[in-house]
This record gives sequence, structure tokens and C-alpha cells, in this order.
Amino acid sequence: MKKPFRRKDGQTPAKGAYLLPNLLTTASLFSGFYAIIAAVNNDFQQAAWAILISGILDGLDGRVARLTGTTSRFGIEYDSLSDLVAFGVAPGILCFIWGLQGFGRLGWLAAFLYVATTALRLARFNTLGLGGYSSTRYFIGLPCPSAAALMATTILLADFFGAHSKVDCGIVVFMVYALSFLMVSNIKYSSFKELPWFNQHPFSGLVLVVLVLVVMALEPKVTLFAVALTYVVSGPFLFLFRTLFRRKKSDENAVTLSSRENSDG
Repeated sequence: MKKPFRRKDGQTPAKGAYLLPNLLTTASLFSGFYAIIAAVNNDFQQAAWAILISGILDGLDGRVARLTGTTSRFGIEYDSLSDLVAFGVAPGILCFIWGLQGFGRLGWLAAFLYVATTALRLARFNTLGLGGYSSTRYFIGLPCPSAAALMATTILLADFFGAHSKVDCGIVVFMVYALSFLMVSNIKYSSFKELPWFNQHPFSGLVLVVLVLVVMALEPKVTLFAVALTYVVSGPFLFLFRTLFRRKKSDENAVTLSSRENSDG
């Protein structure tokens, strides 16, 4: 029989503490399910906000589990199943009804591909974690909550510019296929779990967070979309930057080596 988990202070968490992160996961699942119901009823704004709320709750449950020392295998699996509904099925159905129906087979295949790659992304994340390859600094592939956030904020942005009902735009199809690819790619995305600057400048970091919240509150539909889009494109941008930097460094090393050989000759 396995011994109960003990925190660093040697104390075993209270049994009730295990309930809290799972309640947050359940709330995230509920919000994702509500997003599906709202999408079916053509209430796209409510569905988009529900997906964003799921993202907030999903970020809280893991942190609460780690802070209280109540991380469990059950919680990890339950969280993954909840994420598949909230960030896979719900955004897929929402985006299909809102902007993919007019494209026929191409549209529903895009929605299915998004759901399938979300499931693959979650399975790979759990597998890498079990194998010890997970990193606290980076995610391998675009996290599914971030992909769902971009889809949800796109709908909010469209509403801001006057598109209050269904749309028929090829950009939506491209976005869904691109997000599906990014989730199962090997592109690294920052996890923001280790930020030395915030640890070294806690007060300045707090001021920066307050300023960001104020800016986001000015026009949430625009600023939330900007934040989501910036994070999504940050992965490919940094990947290209690292690739070009390595190529440039390799060329410089080759030139240096050639110069040395010529001087020796």
C-alpha cells in the first residue's frame, strides 16, 4: 500500500484538500459543456466567454493542487479529460457552427482535426510528463487552452466589429488548420512558470501585471485577442529566430575554421 503524500514540512494534506482541485476541474468541465450548449443555441458570445472561463479554471486547479500538495494521478487524468471537452470539443463545435458550416466537407474536417489534435496533444503531454521529459520552462507544441482562447477571442473580436452572427470566411478555416498543426508540432512555447525577472523584481512585476490588467479592461474583446494571438505566433517566431541564429553561428564558425586552415597552409 502506498504511503500518503507528505509535503516538505512533513505534514499530510487534509482529505478535504484533495477535493478542491477536482472541484475546480469540474467547474472547468461544466463551463466547457455550457459553451457547447450555447454554441448549439447560436449564442456565440456566451460560448466564447465560457471557454475563456474554462481556461482560467484550468490554470487554477493545477496550481492549487501543487500548492496544497494534493497532486494525484486521478487528478491528472481527470484534468486531461476535462481539457478535451473544454478546449477540444467545445471550441471545435463552436467554430464549426460559427464559421465553418459554409465550407462543407472542408469545414467539418477542420473541426474534427482540431478535436483530434487536441486529444493527441493532451496524450503526448501526459506521456512526456510520465517519461520525465516535461520541462517547467517550455511546452512542446501549442497548449490547447491557448488554441481555444484564440478561437474564442476571434469570435469576440468579430462581434466587436459588428459580426454578431455566423460568418463565412476562409481565414477561419486557415486558423483552425494552423492551430491544429501547432498543437502537435515540436515548436516550443514558454510556460511562464520560471520568470527570473519577476523573482528579482517582485514589486515592478506586480506593477506591470496591474498595468496589463488595466489595458485589458479598456476593451477586453480586442486586448484578449491581441494577447492570445501574440502567444500563438510567439512559438513559430522564436523557432525561426533560433534557426536563423544557429545557421548564422554555424556559418561564422565555418568561415573561422576556413581562415585558420588557410593561415596554417
